[in-house]
This record gives sequence, C-alpha cells and structure tokens, in this order.
Amino acid sequence: MRNAAKVLILDGGLGTSLEDKYHVSFAGAKTPLWSSHLLLSDQATLLACQSDFGEAGADIITTATYQVSIDAFEATRSSDWPRGVSIANIGQFLEDAVLIANEARQSRTPGSGTALALGPYGATMVPSTEYSGKYDAEHCSLESLANWHMERLMLFAKVEGLLRRIGHVAFETIPRQDEIMAIRKVLEAGLTGRAQDMFSFSIPVWISCVFPDGDKLPDGSSVEDAVAAVLSNQFSAYVPWGIGINCTKVGNLASLVARFEKAVSGLVRLGALTAWPSLILYPDGTNGEVYNTATKTWELPDGKKAPETPWEVELANIVEATSKSGRWRSIVVGGCCKTSDSDIARLRKVLIERGIVEKTVADEMREKRETDG
Repeated sequence: MRNAAKVLILDGGLGTSLEDKYHVSFAGAKTPLWSSHLLLSDQATLLACQSDFGEAGADIITTATYQVSIDAFEATRSSDWPRGVSIANIGQFLEDAVLIANEARQSRTPGSGTALALGPYGATMVPSTEYSGKYDAEHCSLESLANWHMERLMLFAKVEGLLRRIGHVAFETIPRQDEIMAIRKVLEAGLTGRAQDMFSFSIPVWISCVFPDGDKLPDGSSVEDAVAAVLSNQFSAYVPWGIGINCTKVGNLASLVARFEKAVSGLVRLGALTAWPSLILYPDGTNGEVYNTATKTWELPDGKKAPETPWEVELANIVEATSKSGRWRSIVVGGCCKTSDSDIARLRKVLIERGIVEKTVADEMREKRETDG
C-alpha cells in the first residue's frame, strides 16, 4: 500500500475576488494588466485580497502577475504613469508583486509558499483568448511563442534576487499544445546553459492546462497529447515538477484526472517519464455558471441546474480518491475564477475533517475566531 500523496492548499481566483469582494472594476483595453493593474493603482487592496486567502489557510499564494507583459505595461495609463510603464520600470512592480504575495501568507516561511503566476500569451491579448487559443499571426508558432515567453520570464529574472523569493513558477491556463512545447523549450534553455545565468531551476515549475469544453484543449489537442507535451522527456530534457488543470468546471475534473493518471502511467511505462510529478488542481469556483463574454457576467446556461454537491465537497472527493493512490509526488489543490477565500476555507476544513490535510495551530486559531464570532 503506497503512502497517500501530501496535499497542499492553493489560493483562489484573485481577479474575481477583487471584483466580487472589493468592487474593483476591470475595463479591457483600459486595464490590460487586469489584476496586475493594482500593482500600480492600489497595492493596499491587492494585499488585503491576497491576505484573505492566507487567512483562509492557503499554503501557496500566487502572485498578481498572470497578465503581465511588456505590451500591457506600456499600454497601461494611470495618474502616476500617464504614458504607460516602460520596460525599464517594470521590474519594481514585479518585485512588489512577490513582496505582497509573501506578506499575504503572514507567518509562514517567506517565499516557500509563493508561486509566480504566468498566464499564456492569450491572457495578455485584449480581449483575452486563453479559452479559445486563437492567437494573432505573430504568435501562432512554437518559435514565436517561445520567444515571447522567454522575453517575459527575463523581466522577472533581471530583478535582483526575485526568483530566490518564490517557491514555485506556475504557467497557467495554457490552451495550446505548441505553447506547452514553447514553454518547455524556454525552460530547457536554462537547463542546458543557453540561459544559465537567467533563472534558477531549483524552483519547481508546474504547467497547467485549461479544458473549457470537456476533454480537449481549446486547440483541439487530446488529454493524452497535452500530458505528453507537458511531461514526456522525448520532447525536452527539462521535465516540469508538476502538471495541472485549472480554469475548468469542477464537474469535469474527475474524468480529466482519470485520463491524466492513465496518460502519466503510460509515459512511465514507456520510459518517457522517470517518476510521477505533482498534480495541481484548481477548477473554477462556480456552481455551474459560465462566463458570458458578451455580457461580461457569470451565468447559468439555459436548461442547466446548479450542482447539488457543494464545490468544496466535490473537489475534496477527487483529491481524496487520487491522493490514496500514492503515485503523485504531491497534490496542490485550490480554485480559479470565482473561487473566494470562503471557498478555500471550506475546502481546507473538509480536507482536515477527512484526514487528508493536517490541522495546524493556525487552523485551531481560525476555528476559535469563528466560534467566538
């Protein structure tokens, strides 16, 4: 009998939490950095929102850098930056993003539970296209996407000591197989010495894919193709620490995880992977609603009913089942869009009650505060 995989709690949806709880408005072309815009406009609110997830018991907090790009900074206007932020000035805001995420985790070990969030190229387009994978002609090849991801990663690498103050690098919501391969090409450049002075590979990296409409990536790639693109050593010498699923309906997660497990097992059996990676699961925190790009609201589709099983219970069921196999190196679980700090607190409570996550002093203090009202 294998030992159950260690389970860590990830935070929830930063952008939607800023909208829903702190009434922050994002306006497409006017705020192309989305949640990263608060690094320029309102760091106090950003810290408060991220601290909510720390208070809820998240072991890992992701930085407010998902939509970061050179073009987005240059296109951003604020009272302090009426002409946008030039590439020479971007580094100070990236450093602030890491400092805020570390502070939001409160008394936990600085850095070890902070994940540098990096979205796909499509997340920086206006309007964003990470759910369709439809990119402009200049970014529709593996080579062009690799160049773009290298350029952005270098923004962080050039900030002195920044990458030593994080615990993970998270490439999130990747909708295309060629973009997965492009990311691995960039990571391999560091491993082979072509980018050795640029970034440290002692940092665990995960690549997480999005499955908005069932069991295929937006570009039509199968689960098996996506898993192989992320993990097979036949494609790259650099194999990520973890593989994930995010921004996907929780109701689709169980079948996707089963497919992931079968695909990983096949790679191990064929020698295309030497060991099981970590699994990262952070589905949308909705109750069946989907995002309507026309109305810019979350709506329950016609004829659909909200699920009867609470989000945190359905997610805990999946984590419990797959953790018992003992095959995954570890499991990181949290939420994506519409996942609030309250959702993360309830998820942590369920996992503690089932003995999947160990109760800490912080959990006991949290329970006491709730009891005292």
